Amino acid sequence: MLTVHHLENSRSQRVLWLLEELAVPYELIRYDRDPQTMLAPAALRAIHPLGKSPVITEDGEAIAETGAVVEYILERHGQGRLAPPAGTSAHRRMRYWLHYAEGSAMPPLLLKLVFGTLPARAPALMRPIVNAIAKRAQSGFVDPQLQLHFDYWEGELEKAEWFAGPEFSAADVMMSFPLEAAADRGAARVGRPKLAAFLKRIHQRPAYRRALERGGPYAYAGD
Repeated sequence: MLTVHHLENSRSQRVLWLLEELAVPYELIRYDRDPQTMLAPAALRAIHPLGKSPVITEDGEAIAETGAVVEYILERHGQGRLAPPAGTSAHRRMRYWLHYAEGSAMPPLLLKLVFGTLPARAPALMRPIVNAIAKRAQSGFVDPQLQLHFDYWEGELEKAEWFAGPEFSAADVMMSFPLEAAADRGAARVGRPKLAAFLKRIHQRPAYRRALERGGPYAYAGD
């Protein structure tokens, strides 16, 4: 049976959701973050050397990186569901969003998190300087980049309800975490009704709710 090594409040929530959408049986092993560092526990390194989540295991093989995990699940367990037919424009569009979600969308969101928490972690004497640098980095680079991506998402969702077209697909599962994180960290919903409506739609899906029940507390699920 497929096993999901699930870290609380992490990208692996998408994997649970995808499996619930596909009604694929799976075993769940939960991991808690270190309360001081908020990093994954060392136990995850026994599953994969980087100690990151999500990681899935099946038939003695460990697969990491969310996009690779999603593609594996679709290929082995999807039976053509949640993916447009191969070779079509819609399929290429879905694959684009699978890679875009981590390759382009997440880096500025991660920078927002890092620069936002950096001053509090600095020594007291250095804190005013670090705070000034962090604010300048955010206002001069990070925030403009985020606004660019937020507006891009809004524009794409004006074309269709879902990222790969008129039908819900794995692209929407993959894009859920960047949009949820953006709404939490960057007020992405403000002035963007299509983005806000997307989040509301996914949060109302029964499979999404089931994934929350199995995965435990998840800070980004609010509307």
